[in-house]
Amino acid sequence: MSEDKNGVSAVSGNASRAGANDAADGSKSGGEIWQVGERIHDLRMSFGLTQEELADRSNLTKGFISQLERDLSSPSLESLVGILRALDTDIVAFFKDQDKEDFVFGDGDVISSDTYPEVAEFRLLVPGGANCNLEPALVTFEPGQEIAEPSHMGEEYGYVLEGKVAVTWGERQQTAGRGQSFYFVADRAHKLSNPFPKSAKVLWVSSPPSF
Repeated sequence: MSEDKNGVSAVSGNASRAGANDAADGSKSGGEIWQVGERIHDLRMSFGLTQEELADRSNLTKGFISQLERDLSSPSLESLVGILRALDTDIVAFFKDQDKEDFVFGDGDVISSDTYPEVAEFRLLVPGGANCNLEPALVTFEPGQEIAEPSHMGEEYGYVLEGKVAVTWGERQQTAGRGQSFYFVADRAHKLSNPFPKSAKVLWVSSPPSF
């Protein structure tokens, strides 16, 4: 049996195809589907790997890794083992104590992300937040820095912790200072920028996750 780079086993025969489909669906006893995206995302980030680097190490495609981390696809057993090997763990350790995961987080859980290299710091506050209904980030803008995004589905909320930022939504722009917040539906192009002389820090929340 071989496996293509999309993590689906290539086998022959109707019975074998059925078995491969079960594996590709991540079925366990009772038909439960493997929901592994959050844990794989967290492991990858802890090693400082991009999705492309993990895909290369596990002989899969970047697109498959992306879908896997968002739980849009489930891996076959063979592809999961390959991914875990690339992340220096095994399947027993990976599934151990999943029901005991924390729901309170601190500095040790924060991930400094390179999603927006144009700002001084972009920190994801909740491990695996990309697989939740919302994702909070702590963003530091030095003078002259900005983040611009095209329109997309969802909503954006922010609370200014330090300094002030210019919030642009479509053709409109307003200033939010320390202790103020902003909210908008993300159906228009939008931007956070710091045209001011001092740095600014913003708690920024996207729902669903778009960071």
